[in-house]
Amino acid sequence: MSVDDDLQEPLLERMSASPQPETTRESSKKRKRGEVEQGAKKAAKKAKSKKVKAIEEDELDLEAGINKAFSHMDSQLLADYVAQRTRKHESDLSTIELEDKYLPATSIEDTTSWSKPRTLDNLPGFLEKFAGNSSKLWSASKKNGAPHTIIVAGAGLRAAEIAREMRKFQTKDATVAKLFAKHIKIQDSIKFLKSTRTGIAVGTPTRLKDLMDDGALQVDRLERIVIDTSHIDVKKRGILEMKETQVPLTVWLLQKEFMEKYVTKDGGIQLLFY
Repeated sequence: MSVDDDLQEPLLERMSASPQPETTRESSKKRKRGEVEQGAKKAAKKAKSKKVKAIEEDELDLEAGINKAFSHMDSQLLADYVAQRTRKHESDLSTIELEDKYLPATSIEDTTSWSKPRTLDNLPGFLEKFAGNSSKLWSASKKNGAPHTIIVAGAGLRAAEIAREMRKFQTKDATVAKLFAKHIKIQDSIKFLKSTRTGIAVGTPTRLKDLMDDGALQVDRLERIVIDTSHIDVKKRGILEMKETQVPLTVWLLQKEFMEKYVTKDGGIQLLFY
């Protein structure tokens, strides 16, 4: 080996074995640590999303056609949920405008004490439990078109099913009124209300408002409003989940005639979410 080779070989060894600069190693470590943390956060977020979805799905009883979540909601939780849906369905409104669209929790009666499934066949029993003097459910005011109970459904077909179930409370002096647009002209509903003593009325939000605006549906004898909240359709949607039903429902519930009576103990209006 030449002298030149002897001098160059150790130099090459030292160059290949020389450590990376400290700043380069630290930067690499930080980058790797950041990638690991970011991956962990994404995995946690994905797991949380799956968990929330699983909880929501678990509350849906597709066989019974109900969302069981509402049976656990007290007055405040229901008010918060309705407000949440309003913000979603009317996102074009300002914060101030939205404030006027919220139902106060004090206007909603707590029904969490009802332990049975909120299915159609249990609705009569629910009414009897929360009506106070349940015997009045079989009665009607002598004033035509002035029900003591209005049940609000999301669709005409559902309203018709509820009306059939409410026949339990129908007598010759207390009729159950079907107030929805499906197969029933508004003029026929107006004629019916103006000529018939009505104990319980079942209808959809828009039709109910139209009949009130006309004056055919009288609410001065009204004692309770029941919202058919738990029922879901084949697409897993209820009256509060669809914009076309939730928005008109909220408009109807927030009418001055009702708002003044929700919090009144004597002669007031019960607001019940079934």
